[in-house]
Amino acid sequence: MDMETVKLSRIVEKLAPELIPFLTQRELNLNIVLRDGLGILEPEDAMEIVQHSICEHQREMLLQ
Repeated sequence: MDMETVKLSRIVEKLAPELIPFLTQRELNLNIVLRDGLGILEPEDAMEIVQHSICEHQREMLLQ
């Protein structure tokens, strides 16, 4: 297992660049830990990561 920490922007740029205009700079700067690294991700994985990251980010904002 090659764990890797990357910015969400890197995942989106590589696998789903059409989503960039819909994400805030703060969301794009989120650190994401990938269990098996960036190399094996598929576009559908990127969508799932983006959805989860947005939900977590919104939840954090509500708790503040």
